[in-house]
Amino acid sequence: MTSTSMYLAEFLGTLILILFGAGVVANVSLSKSKAKDAGWVVVTAAWGFGVAIAAYTTGWVSGAHLNPALTIAFAVIGNLSWSLVPGYIIAQLLGAMAGAALVFLAFRDHFIDTDDADTKLGIFCTAPAIKNITWNIITEIIGTAMLVLGILGINHENNGVGPLSALLAGILVWAIGLSLGGPTGYAINPARDLGPRIAHALLPIPGKRDSDWGYAFVPIIGPIIGGILGAVVYQFFLGLWL
Repeated sequence: MTSTSMYLAEFLGTLILILFGAGVVANVSLSKSKAKDAGWVVVTAAWGFGVAIAAYTTGWVSGAHLNPALTIAFAVIGNLSWSLVPGYIIAQLLGAMAGAALVFLAFRDHFIDTDDADTKLGIFCTAPAIKNITWNIITEIIGTAMLVLGILGINHENNGVGPLSALLAGILVWAIGLSLGGPTGYAINPARDLGPRIAHALLPIPGKRDSDWGYAFVPIIGPIIGGILGAVVYQFFLGLWL
């Protein structure tokens, strides 16, 4: 595959992920939606399914990273050329912005009918349940480390999961949301948060608030540190086992 094909695949895959993920948050949050108040299990399930569907759609082209933290972690341990990293990250951010814009279009009338500006912002980006920057970053580090460690483990050749790998990656993301997602909304992906946050700032959303840029660095720094940590820890244990 050419690098351009891989970048386009990352764009499309991340768009699909955000369309499902931000879409389910809109579905359970916005006024008069038929899924209003469906709950956390529904939200986490759709994020997980979104990962799986995006991976099946584009993974055979680019590996379906869909996540700068995963891309950087893979480069650190030699699973991806550093020359591809900038293009992957740009494509992921643009895909996330496009996916968020499509969610806005799909739920336009519900955005108009919803008064709470915080609810509208929460469709696009994460926010902590208890704001404590240090511990919010630690939460994101732990969640993303588990994501990267889990993906590396699932895809190890000894498991022989083959076409099931994308489905298992989706289940992993679902499990992280169910178990670790409550404190911060589990960004575990800088593009998932930053791309839609930029879209929130740019889109003509009626009655919106600021885009909470004071918190925006948390779901960037935490996942990048966590992704590298998860990859290094996995490689360490792999070295002991093999």
